[in-house]
Formats: sequence, structure tokens, C-alpha cells
Amino acid sequence: MVKTVKAANRMCVIPALCVCAFLSLASPSLLKPQGSPSIMPGPKPADAPTEWKQLVGIYLDEPKSLAPDAAKPTRSFILLEDGGKLYWREDTGKTWPISITDGIFFLPNEGRDKMFGHDVIPDEAGNVTAFCYLNFCYVRTDPGKDPSHPFRITPSRSVDTLRQKALAASPPLEVSPFRKPELVELTTLDPAIHLDILYATSNDFLGTPVYTQARAFLQRPAAEALVRALHKLQPLGYGLLIHDAYRPWYVTKIFWDATPPEGKIFVADPKDGSRHNRGCAVDLTLYDLATGKPIEMPGTYDEMSPRSFPDYPGGTSLQRWHRDLLRRAMESEGFTVYEHEWWHFDYKDWHEYPILNIKFEDLHSGQGLASAQ
Repeated sequence: MVKTVKAANRMCVIPALCVCAFLSLASPSLLKPQGSPSIMPGPKPADAPTEWKQLVGIYLDEPKSLAPDAAKPTRSFILLEDGGKLYWREDTGKTWPISITDGIFFLPNEGRDKMFGHDVIPDEAGNVTAFCYLNFCYVRTDPGKDPSHPFRITPSRSVDTLRQKALAASPPLEVSPFRKPELVELTTLDPAIHLDILYATSNDFLGTPVYTQARAFLQRPAAEALVRALHKLQPLGYGLLIHDAYRPWYVTKIFWDATPPEGKIFVADPKDGSRHNRGCAVDLTLYDLATGKPIEMPGTYDEMSPRSFPDYPGGTSLQRWHRDLLRRAMESEGFTVYEHEWWHFDYKDWHEYPILNIKFEDLHSGQGLASAQ
């Protein structure tokens, strides 16, 4: 998902378009990294203990205090790991170190001459759901409290109803001159590009498939830049895992109509279209080349919470390092990260392409011209 407006800090009709499936036809120099600047965001930190990674997250005060007559707190905090230590970061930005003794967490007061005890409350599966401090318990509010389940919202109406409405609608009319679209199927470019198209499954934020096929396309210049970024990451042991790329406009309308007002910063307004609709935006993450497993990031894909922000200070040192590594690799090849989503990157030439509304089943890889049937 990604919100789009006409300003440069957000994402982003033609009857036919070219679909080029193989970059082997392109000049080989286009696939090589332009120079070799370091993309490493400093030395790679050690991983945090598993029990610490279960704790890091966003916590808010719960409605009822442990002490019935106590005043209700209004603050929230982030519990994070940095440099092999745990920290409590208040919403004011003030940060305190946490120590652990016999399984009990301790936080110094502002004078640092006393320590106050803390404890955690797990659910039946062992996931941390609350962090207690003095007389108050703060409940965990980010989706990481149960990592076995993807982030979900309750759609305003059934997805089938929204789909019918979206398919009957038309994209916004554009009059600017555009480049001729030339979408490239990403899986044809390099075996280290893997797909995990959640929108083609029930594991997306709507809980039901929205895409008819699990495929990913980008305009040729963006696709070539993506390959160059990949080639910078491979020597470090990483491949690219694609969650989404070109998105038909009607799907953008489904997302917008399904999402409640508080979540609309994470989805694009169909009246403006999105850069996904132009084939110049990609949602992706890293995976380990040796194991094939996705790399842990400070937040999960399509999560509507502050953990999605590219500058979110929480998580662990290693998670933030991997998030920054992905960003540095992509930005070195002309992509810009979206301000609300660490996984979303827009290619620099997005404004030169029109909004498209071609379904995946009408994109025929390797057959040149493809049109809406």
C-alpha cells in the first residue's frame, strides 16, 4: 500500500502497452551498477537475543490501572534494542536504559538513584502483550505482538462489492505527454529476484486475495535500476523479495475504499492514482541468499503503524541496519523511499508514465504488445 498525492513526497489510459519480458535485449551496460559506492550503513551489528526481540515494540497505557485509585497515564513508549542493550524511549524522545535481574526489568528514575521494577504479560502462545511499570501496565499496540498473523483491517464493505465498484470506475483523465509504457516482468531478470505477492493471497491486510495473479512488473528503466541495486546486495549475501510492483488502478481504488480514515496515510487516493499504477513503484524487502528466508525488519510489510516509517527508531540494531541497507542500495540507483513505508520505493522517472489499469491476465510476457481484452 502507499498513499499518493501530487506532491513529490508521495507515491503515486491507454488501450495498449508494450510488455518486454527479457532484459537480455537491453544493453549489458544498463544492468551493471554505475560505480561501486559503499552501501553498507556502518558495521553490521550482532543480532539481539530472541527474548528481547519478542519485547521490542510500541506500548500504550491500558484503560485500567493496576491500582484502581491511581491516576490514568497518558504517555506511550517504545521498547527497543541498541548496541546490545535494551532501552525505554518515551514519546517525548527521552530514552532510558533497562537492566534485567532475575527476569525482572528495571528502569532508573529521572534522578537515577533508584530503580523501579517491571514485568511483562504474555499470552498463551508466549507473545508479549503488555509491559508493566510501577502501578500501570502498557499494552502492546503494534502487530508484532503476534508475529504469526499478518496485519489486518476490517474493510468498510465486502471486497467483492468493492471490486465490482472499482472495475466499473475509470482512472483519472490525464493530458500530459507520457513515455510509452514498457513493462518488464521482474522474475525474468535475475534468479535472485523472488516474489511474495501477498495481494494474490489471503495473507494481505484485507484478508482475501485482491490480485488475480502473483506477478510483478516495472517500467524498463526502473526494472534495470532494480537489477543494479540487486547486484550491489548479492556480494553481501542478500537477494530481493518483491511484494508488489505495477498495480492496476482498480486495485488502488479497492484499497482506498476499504481502508478506514485513520489508515489512509498508507493507501493511495484513486483520484490522483499511485506510482504503483504507473509501473514505477516497488514494495520489497531483503532475503538471505544462503537460507532463502526473509530478513527481519523493524516492522512488517503493510503494517499500519509507526513501525512502518523509514526513520522509526525502534526494533533492534540489526533490524534497523538491514532496513537502512535496503534503502541505501535502492537510493543508489535512483529510487526514493516513501515517507510512511520502509518497503516502498518510487523510481525517479515515475511522473513520465501514465496511470495504467491493465489487469495482470492481460499482460502477456514475451509477446510484445498487450492490451485490455
